[in-house]
Amino acid sequence: MNSMGVKLEAFGMAELAAAVEALSNSVLHGNLTPFSDADVVELMQRLETCKRQLSALDSRLIIEACNRSLPESSGAKDVVPFLRQTLGLSRYDASVRVKIARQCGEFFEPTGHLRPATLASTAEAFEAGEISRDHVRNIIDVMNHLPADIAAETRAEAEDILVGHSRVGWPDDLPKIGRDILARVDPDGKVVSDVDRRRRRGLVLGRSGVDGMSWIEGWITPELRALLDAVFAKLARPGMCNIDDPDSVAATVKVVDSKVLEAAARRDRRDGGQRTHDALFALLQPGVDPAKLGSHRGLPVQAILTMNLADLERGAGVATTASGGHVSINEALTLAEGTRPVLAVLDADGLPLYLGRCQRLATPAQRLALIARDKGCTRPGCDAPASMCAVHHITDWAKDGPTDLTNLTLVCDHCHALVNDSPDGWKTVVMGKDSPYRGRTGWLAPKRLDPTSIPRVNDRHHVGQQVAAAIKSSCQKWGSRAA
Repeated sequence: MNSMGVKLEAFGMAELAAAVEALSNSVLHGNLTPFSDADVVELMQRLETCKRQLSALDSRLIIEACNRSLPESSGAKDVVPFLRQTLGLSRYDASVRVKIARQCGEFFEPTGHLRPATLASTAEAFEAGEISRDHVRNIIDVMNHLPADIAAETRAEAEDILVGHSRVGWPDDLPKIGRDILARVDPDGKVVSDVDRRRRRGLVLGRSGVDGMSWIEGWITPELRALLDAVFAKLARPGMCNIDDPDSVAATVKVVDSKVLEAAARRDRRDGGQRTHDALFALLQPGVDPAKLGSHRGLPVQAILTMNLADLERGAGVATTASGGHVSINEALTLAEGTRPVLAVLDADGLPLYLGRCQRLATPAQRLALIARDKGCTRPGCDAPASMCAVHHITDWAKDGPTDLTNLTLVCDHCHALVNDSPDGWKTVVMGKDSPYRGRTGWLAPKRLDPTSIPRVNDRHHVGQQVAAAIKSSCQKWGSRAA
């Protein structure tokens, strides 16, 4: 803050704006052809950091404008209309900027004292360019949903978890992390309970238009989502149930021929929404029994739920579905009673029982264990859930790699194609006993992407375990201090 203040005092506003404009023009109109691939990537990354820092500067300017009563003097009365009028922003964009300023900005109290930012850790990371505006927006949304009466230390720990993930992860993952945090700091469901979710349930079919099409909207419960995800994982795959292709694979086919499916998938030009529509249409056809949809990637088409033993014992927390969704412990147990899905319970280390087989194809039991352990594609950064993954030999079967659980992992079709022995191929290894990720799958990127050849794991599907460990550590730490 102080260093920025010195810079503003040393240069006039016109000079600062001219310097930013000159830099932008030089990059925008410059010739990038002489630069190497690595130089282009580095430029993109450094410019992204600069853009994030400039976004963080918005909060200071908004606070300064409010301190000078500029919204009132401009006739806009409020800060959101002022920003829209002055900067030509949408209402949503202006509202987001104001929300961020209120949570991450420093305000002067009526007494003249400077009040620190409400989300100080978030503000610090934002100003450093380490996290984006979308990260901050999602962090604020999660923090606003936490119970008001939780300890300040636990609230700060929750913010640190979110900021720590944001430094290396994607904004899209933060709501999922927020659900894990909320399930653990609000185990009694005082903020969001199963009853609240059921009260909000509902689907609305709108009136048909002149073309006969109808819109649909609404909210579905986590239980219904888990059941639908299991069905759509099979019926909404490319090549399945395509109403535009009479030769695509029908819902009534229990055992799908991989070659037929691949050929139909190559012909499939539908987007995700169209495939989901066609899958639901196929499911509701006469003669289709949802309980007899055969198998998908070697397993019956049914909900697969994974929960931690500690959460099960205390009756709080969340269960994870094979499609990456979340269901409360109570909802998961109720679902298991009514529909008999697969229910896997993990030990304190998050590892299932060891299984070994002397054959090339993984057994259904092994695949269930992999779903419980890996939860999704193991390549770093991939968000494909377990329902979209195949079983991969870490040491290839052709190289005498056994079909044992310790040599198997989940990989989506796209990432599977990246594993090969070429200079541009990825490699997979089992993380050793000395690694904090022992037993999990490490991925080595090609030398051109990572010259260090350090094996890395994918934590996108394991945020719940990290949150549980951090919250538990926080409670123990502050509990011992109180004692």
